[in-house]
Amino acid sequence: MYKLILLSVVQSALLVAGQMFLKFTMNKIDKLAFTWHCIKQLLTDLNFLLCGLCMGGGSILWFYILRKYPFSAAYPMISFSYVLGLIVAAVVFKEHIPAIRYIGVALIILGAILVVQK
Repeated sequence: MYKLILLSVVQSALLVAGQMFLKFTMNKIDKLAFTWHCIKQLLTDLNFLLCGLCMGGGSILWFYILRKYPFSAAYPMISFSYVLGLIVAAVVFKEHIPAIRYIGVALIILGAILVVQK
């Protein structure tokens, strides 16, 4: 089941990377609206393309995980996205993270490890 943890961490990393690239895109967009100008900005933005590639790759890996592992073990592994998201928030976006969130993330990791035990 440790292979499930590894696959889930990679899958979560792809999803979090996709969200990170989406955040970069949203920070650059003039005004989010359903206009041709906005659509053109999105479709010509490298970060938006990278967002789609990462999210697509994460989804394909998720299909594999669902096929190979019991749902009751696989689904809780999505929680690794919270862990990686917190790391990206602190390192990439330089957000202040209160200590209590680090405790919460430690509990998430412990919980995910317990879930995959037989």
